[in-house]
Amino acid sequence: MAQQAARRIRRTSSGKNTSIWRGLLVSIGATCAAVIIFAIVIGLTDLSDGVIRVINQLIKIGAIFLGVRFIVPKGAENGVSKGALLGLIYMGAGVLIYALLSGQKLTLMGYVIDLLMGVAAGGLSGMILGSMSRK
Repeated sequence: MAQQAARRIRRTSSGKNTSIWRGLLVSIGATCAAVIIFAIVIGLTDLSDGVIRVINQLIKIGAIFLGVRFIVPKGAENGVSKGALLGLIYMGAGVLIYALLSGQKLTLMGYVIDLLMGVAAGGLSGMILGSMSRK
């Protein structure tokens, strides 16, 4: 009896860790797809830099929401913390990749704002999804 409970605890705890990474992969996949589509739109139209920046932020927020939707089922507990963690990891990876690959450097405050936006978007998504009924 105790062995079954221990196995169940191990399975549950390891599943939580892998679900964050699965959610991150969903977010990354959504970002890649949206960026490819948006690049085609940019090639066909003449959008201003301001519009491009806003749409890039919306793509990030949408990708975070999809990743959180994947890891936080309706009515789940700890939706806020799981969502905030996913948002932090997603935006942290994005900031790191941007810093390594781009010739442009954001200010430290720019990086911090991006990270906080990811945490807020993930936490809010987790809160909304976690508070929905399981019907």
